[in-house]
Amino acid sequence: MGFVISSMRSSSRRHSAKNSITTMNTPRISTGSHLSRRTFLHGMGVSLSLPFLESMQPVFAGTTEEPARRMIAIETNQGILPRNFFPAKAGRNFDLPRYLKQLKEHQDHLTVLSGVSHPEVDGGHKAEDCFLTAAPHPGRGGFRNTISLDQYAAERIGHLTRFPSLALSVNTQESISYTGAGVQIPGMDRPSRIFQQLFIQGSAKEVEAQIHRLKQGQSILDSVAERARTLQRRVGHADREKLEAYFTGVREMEQRLAKNEEWEYQPKPKVGVKSPKDINDKGALIERTRAIYDLAQLALQTDSTRLISVYIYQNAIKPNIPGVDEATHPLTHHGNRPDKLEQLSLIEEAQFKALSSLLDGLSAHREQGRTLLDQTMVLYGTCMGNANAHTNDNLPVLLAGGRFQHGQHLAFDRDRNYPLPNLFVSMLQSLGIETGHFATATGTLRGLEMI
Repeated sequence: MGFVISSMRSSSRRHSAKNSITTMNTPRISTGSHLSRRTFLHGMGVSLSLPFLESMQPVFAGTTEEPARRMIAIETNQGILPRNFFPAKAGRNFDLPRYLKQLKEHQDHLTVLSGVSHPEVDGGHKAEDCFLTAAPHPGRGGFRNTISLDQYAAERIGHLTRFPSLALSVNTQESISYTGAGVQIPGMDRPSRIFQQLFIQGSAKEVEAQIHRLKQGQSILDSVAERARTLQRRVGHADREKLEAYFTGVREMEQRLAKNEEWEYQPKPKVGVKSPKDINDKGALIERTRAIYDLAQLALQTDSTRLISVYIYQNAIKPNIPGVDEATHPLTHHGNRPDKLEQLSLIEEAQFKALSSLLDGLSAHREQGRTLLDQTMVLYGTCMGNANAHTNDNLPVLLAGGRFQHGQHLAFDRDRNYPLPNLFVSMLQSLGIETGHFATATGTLRGLEMI
């Protein structure tokens, strides 16, 4: 978030990077004679952002400003009990198993998938890293991850908002977001800091200090580029092509740095809520999850970003849920014992209630005649189809919202799974990104039609 030059922490099972540069991009500019949605009143050193007004609609007959399309991708890392998730009937008017009953009000706005997985993604828990990347064989030595769905989209539409994307998390500072180089983007799990970055305007001194850091970054890139040009004169043709690609990346980074500087002078949006307090008890899994969901919704409402990932991490934490007296991870190894299955069901059912509250909030907020849920795809799923056996096929996954014809259960072959990355291609196209490929996708998702 913002522009930082930082040292990411290392992990035994995740890649790290030093001196990583995270960037923001240029403001969205509206054209035509109508008022921009980002119109501000300036005077006496004060900037006041305006609410959405009728005058902000295009004045030309027969034209409309298309509302922004957005995405939230959520992974819960300890699996989801299949028996409580998958409907027995395929198609429309499907039955609602225990977990999906929590989403009853949104049944017509979601699609449930069964018989899907990421081709060649294995390794049990290690597949957590690949939920949004679909990079094969994470359990093998020398594994290197690939770009995640949200970051692929951020490279193409991230410049439209102050923050190209947000990597949020619950009970961890890891995330499910990975750069094009396969480097994990640190997750943000402290609501107070997230709120501050989104909505608290720095003082004039702080803004100038950030501008100085940006300019330092520009001078660093200039220095690197000059050394590379010197090297270019000493290498062969193949290496010169590689260096030219590098120069292109440097120039693009310089352009982003300049645009970031512009953002530092733009006032942040004002919201009518107080900064949330951090919840220090990691056992408050549901409360922490709801806090992150609330911030995600605020970020979308204010168009601070259009791309959000959320990583819900549980493992050895015992949630503060009545009837639960063990940690989540041990309960996933239930051995089909009824008492353990019921405790695990209580945990996951509470998580679906929290998801329902997110969908409720997105449904309640309207912009330009549509709900925020209409404009926001919400992907919810897990890396394991059977956490008890650590299998990575038959993944429980659903997609809610967005401009799709929902209200269905798409049941694919549970023995020869359908590629989940096909859903990612459909989602990218719904964001307005022209592509027919992502990871191991073979096309768009069969049976999921856009409106």
